[in-house]
Amino acid sequence: MSDFHFLRPIWFLAIFALIAVLYLVKKIQVSQSGWQKLLPKHLSNVLLTGNSNNKSSSMLLPFLVGLIAIIALAGPVWKKLPQPVYQLQQGSVLIMDMSLSMYSTDISPNRLTRARYKANDLLDSLNEGEMGLIAYAGDAFTISPLTEDINNIKLLLPSLTPDIMPELGSNPFAALDLAHKMLTNAGHATGNIFWFTDGIEKEDVKELIDWTNEHPYTLNILGIGTASGAPIKLPNGELMKDHTGAIIVPKLTESYLSGVAKRGQGVYQTISNNSGDIEQILAPVLNTNLQDKIKKESEESNFGDQWQEEGAWLVLLILPFCLYFFRRGVILSIATLMFLAPTERAMASLWDDLWKTPDQQAQAKFNKEKYVEAAQQFENSQWQGSAHYKAGDYEKALASFKQSDTAESLYNQGNAHAKLNQLDEAIKAYEQAIAKNPDFENAKANKKLIEDLKNQQEQQKGEGNNNQNNEEQEKSDEQNQSSDDQNSQQNSQQGENQDSQQNQQQESNAEQNESQNDSNNSESSSEQNQDSQSSQQENSEAQESENDKPEEQQSQATNEESSENGDEQSTQQAQLAEQLDKETEQKHKQLLKKVTDDPYLLLRNKMQLEYQKRRHEQSNSGVKKTW
Repeated sequence: MSDFHFLRPIWFLAIFALIAVLYLVKKIQVSQSGWQKLLPKHLSNVLLTGNSNNKSSSMLLPFLVGLIAIIALAGPVWKKLPQPVYQLQQGSVLIMDMSLSMYSTDISPNRLTRARYKANDLLDSLNEGEMGLIAYAGDAFTISPLTEDINNIKLLLPSLTPDIMPELGSNPFAALDLAHKMLTNAGHATGNIFWFTDGIEKEDVKELIDWTNEHPYTLNILGIGTASGAPIKLPNGELMKDHTGAIIVPKLTESYLSGVAKRGQGVYQTISNNSGDIEQILAPVLNTNLQDKIKKESEESNFGDQWQEEGAWLVLLILPFCLYFFRRGVILSIATLMFLAPTERAMASLWDDLWKTPDQQAQAKFNKEKYVEAAQQFENSQWQGSAHYKAGDYEKALASFKQSDTAESLYNQGNAHAKLNQLDEAIKAYEQAIAKNPDFENAKANKKLIEDLKNQQEQQKGEGNNNQNNEEQEKSDEQNQSSDDQNSQQNSQQGENQDSQQNQQQESNAEQNESQNDSNNSESSSEQNQDSQSSQQENSEAQESENDKPEEQQSQATNEESSENGDEQSTQQAQLAEQLDKETEQKHKQLLKKVTDDPYLLLRNKMQLEYQKRRHEQSNSGVKKTW
């Protein structure tokens, strides 16, 4: 509350006018009283003014209402609104030396690690305007284009190492030329270049000075290392040696770097253990920015008051006093207000709506990993799609991403299609994103991965069909073999039945002959012969019918077995298809996990692709060294 004051304090003069008005009103009420006409003047003055306590109390309420209104009109404030009235339009580029000499250990733990820390300090201190990031060794590469999102650059700094550079050496000219292109393409006629390096060669000094004279940029240099130097300790623990086998000891060339910075209208500082080096480098830049900002604010003073006025809330205090004048409805009105009062949650939402947009409120929920709530509140379709994507609802994410046709939106559509296993649609979306932005390396990398996934999927599908056909052929062979065995069993059974029938017929014939020999001429023997013949015929017919029955039963059993084999075959096919689906899904997940989001791998792959394009082009000028 130390900043508490009134924007329009002249309104407090209205208090005198309020007092005067209330006094006149009181006088008018007394003069218009009916007792004034009935009582003598010398009595009325005493009697009527003697009852002034009630009149004074009746004037107190209007005075309080008027006083609150005057305070509200005076504009009480004690904090400023978080709305910028001026944005600094400046461009800056941070150049990081990624030569192998940055592995030297003359400062603990090594030059590379300390350079990263200093880069973070620089980004924290210079938090206005746009910033870009360039890394160089034998060649220079854009790590981050000009952006106002300083946190994005901070995330990329830990991934910078000499190991990811496609070409060894130290070529600062390539980095400075790339910084010039970056600032020019962004529309910055001037800008600041912050160069973190551990030294240059003597042959480079003249050309670097010529470069600073030709370009209107302020070149600020931070020297990383010491004048005595130290050996280069490689990641494998070995010390780097030259072609003669001698250990290389790179030293910080302070005099060369200081001269180049001075000619570049900038500041040179050697790295220190405190923040003094960064403060010295940024002091001229911040002073210049402050002067420009003050000038700009004076020119654009019509942006309005920045103070957050709180007088409007005092008007709410007037309402209860106003209800008093209704007298009969006072209690009912207060009760109504109590029942209609918003809940605590509604009040909190109303409070947030006063100071933050729905997208800002949703962003806060997104940062807290409340993705479902954030998706419901986001108004920006792309942010809403990102929230759905994080929540795992890829269909809704895809619908949100489709509301825009930018390269980033198409790239996100491709990722959503890939998560939904819609590989053809994902490839098409990546192609459209690349068509809009030919330098979209992430889209190219993801497109290649999805194409490989699709080819592997088709190959697995073909192998699964071949395996299924082979299994069906083997099963059909087994069925044919079982049917042949059944037929052979049937034939053997039929042969045995026929043999038994013949034996029975022979025995019956023998008995008939014996009976015929015993009774040669008797009529009974003929009758018996007739009876035996008829019985033989009946037996043969019964035997034939019995022989026919096993054949029908055997054919029926064969059909039942074949149907059972068919059911088993269909069950095995279903199990095989389910197993193939599970294996395919697992392989899909493994391939999708290979869609890398590791900044280290992304930077390395990006620079490798860009370096391959440059191989056939003319190399940049400047003296190169392997370390």
